[in-house]
Amino acid sequence: MRRLTCACALAWVVASCGSRSSALAIGAPLPAFTLTGIDEATHRPDDYAKSPVLAVVFTCNRCPETQRYEARLQKLFDDYRDKGLALVAINPDRAGALKFDALSHTDVGESLEEMKIRAESRHLTYPYLSAGDSAVVAAFGVTAMPHIFIFDRDRRLQYQGRIDDDPTGTKVTSEDARQAIEALLTGKAVPVAMSRVMGCAPAGPDESVRDKELAAFAAEPVTVEAAGPDAMKALRKNGTGKLLLVNFWATWCAPCVGEFPELEATYRMYRARGFDFVSVSTNDPQERPQVVEFLAKQHASHRNLHFSTPDVYGLQAAFDPAMPAPVPFTLLLAPNGDVLYQELGALDAPRLRRAILANLSADSASAGQQAYWAGQ
Repeated sequence: MRRLTCACALAWVVASCGSRSSALAIGAPLPAFTLTGIDEATHRPDDYAKSPVLAVVFTCNRCPETQRYEARLQKLFDDYRDKGLALVAINPDRAGALKFDALSHTDVGESLEEMKIRAESRHLTYPYLSAGDSAVVAAFGVTAMPHIFIFDRDRRLQYQGRIDDDPTGTKVTSEDARQAIEALLTGKAVPVAMSRVMGCAPAGPDESVRDKELAAFAAEPVTVEAAGPDAMKALRKNGTGKLLLVNFWATWCAPCVGEFPELEATYRMYRARGFDFVSVSTNDPQERPQVVEFLAKQHASHRNLHFSTPDVYGLQAAFDPAMPAPVPFTLLLAPNGDVLYQELGALDAPRLRRAILANLSADSASAGQQAYWAGQ
């Protein structure tokens, strides 16, 4: 035997801004908040007291609607921050209150660390605050995202609602938020004070949702198949009709073991969207008990293969003669077998997920998402 080297569904809502809305009323004072930002600093309204206009935007990482507006929010910030605008984004989601399928259109979740990843990858420079454990969401009355609230110098609300009238950004005819900001900065009346908000609902208060889902995953059966040359050749062709993630790993490889939970999370995020995952253990056949034990602890209910012979070189060559020897090795295969992404060594999970999202088929909730993720 040759031992390998080890290379280190969306909740969609439409919120009316009329008399039945729970959102903050026009003329209401700015609610107080004390929130932590991605800069690790504590942010309060007084931090922006010198700015004559303050825009507070409720947004998140996971929602296609909010993703479409990231660049436009950055443009608003860039265009007006030197003219007197302070813009603050607040993420109302509780990370533990979201099931994996609620992350089916994102590369990261909603924790503060994941907010940092999103801001860095999309070059967002405005303050981005986490409100997952705060009553500020109720104080503003947010029911859909993105939702922008614009306050005057006295911190009285002068506009609340949508950012503009076209989520795709291709046919915008009314830049409602920009018009309100421009009016307040030039001493004019805001032309339209309220508008309808469309997008994703904030995650609910139950932070045990994820734990309950993990318990359900633990009840799913875990199986391990012995894989010889024919199985490896078939795997490379990808006969699933889906995007297929393949990960070569071993129990004795520390990076393999360390990254496996991220691979499991990735599978759970996208498995309802034409996506599948196969793990391939390169352990010696005699090490099957360790392989089975590890996969059972990971609740790896997808397809799992284990090399059936000690001929590691031969089995790798059966999969692909160009396959590198070390593990971990991760590939994303198109339905026709084309390699869309590959990574030798420790996994960059957000980068992998962006490649997946750039190649998943679009659905009614994700128009334009392939282009969004392809540009990452």
